[in-house]
This record gives sequence, structure tokens and C-alpha cells, in this order.
Amino acid sequence: MAPNLKTIMLLALVCATLRISTAGDADILTDFIVPANLQGPLDGNFFTYTGMRALVGKPFPTTFKVSKASMAEFPALNGQSVSYAVLQFPNGTVNPPHTHPRASELLFVLSGSLEVGFVDTTNKLFAQTLQEGDIFVFPKGLVHFQFNNDAKNPVVALSAFGSANAGTVSVPNSVFNSTIDNDILALSFKTDVATIQKIKAGLSG
Repeated sequence: MAPNLKTIMLLALVCATLRISTAGDADILTDFIVPANLQGPLDGNFFTYTGMRALVGKPFPTTFKVSKASMAEFPALNGQSVSYAVLQFPNGTVNPPHTHPRASELLFVLSGSLEVGFVDTTNKLFAQTLQEGDIFVFPKGLVHFQFNNDAKNPVVALSAFGSANAGTVSVPNSVFNSTIDNDILALSFKTDVATIQKIKAGLSG
């Protein structure tokens, strides 16, 4: 009886390990995936995304801005396990703590200097000051942030993701703009309901 139990546990462990190791975008059995509702002929236009042209020659935004090229905006990415985002940071702005549950992120600073960091599962912070031309990796699923602490100069960065649909879970929004009961939040953050309500009001403004 004991050997059978050990065998079952070993098989369960192997299956769990295989499931973890294959987590992410599924492999496809064709060169690419064409949407069923594609309008017009299949040609180079399908594999071209022109949405970033809107950034060229335009005034810099006054608040932090993310421009995405993921599967939602660029259907040709379906099955390709890659996507992009252009991040624009006016001086003194932050991309608040967040996670990407389905992808790691490779960030490349195109101009300016950027404070970045992530927290691992032991709550250790790995932080760095990036200069123009530097690249930093945020491991998949870990909480991370970016901050332009320069009082005068903006920052532009390009992020590549190991998924066509990386997903973004904002920590402040997920916690304080959800329907989690205020009493639960107050107990969790060792504060009172009035403070939780003030935080919620600040995020909704």
C-alpha cells in the first residue's frame, strides 16, 4: 500500500511540475493564426501594426502613458508569444506596483533615467537606476514598478513581453478599487476604515 501511495504522489508531483513548466502561451500547430473574421486578403498588412505612429511627432503626455501592441490591438500576435508596450514617463511620474501574470517583461530605456524594481516571493526588493540604453528584466508574475524621479526630464522606455497577452494586475487598483470589504482591508493593513476610505477616494479621483 505504501509504495502505491508514494507512486501516486510522485506522479502528481511530476504532473504539477510539467504543468508549471508549460504555463504561458500555448504552442500553435501552424505558422500563424488568422482570425475567422479577417476582412480582405491575407497579406503583409495583417502582420503590420501601425498604432505606434500616433506617438511620432506628438507632444509628450502630461501623465504616465502606456501604448500597447498586444493581441487585442494586433491580432497577428496570437500564438506568437510576444508583445510590446511603449512607456512614456513625464518627470516625477510612476508606473505603480503591478504584475503581469502571463509573461516576464524586458524593459529597454530609450531616453532618460528610470528607477525600477521588483519584489520576489521572499519579499526581497531588487532595484536599479537605469540609464539610456540599459535593459532590465522583470520575472513573470512578480510585483514591480518604474519611477521617473527626474524633476525636469521625461523618460521613454520600450517593454517586450513573453506573451501575446501578458495581462496587467495593478496592486493599488486590485486592492482598493475592488469590492473587498473595508473592514477586511483595514484589518489587513493594520489601520482603520476611515483611512481605507481616504485611500479609495484618492485613487478614484
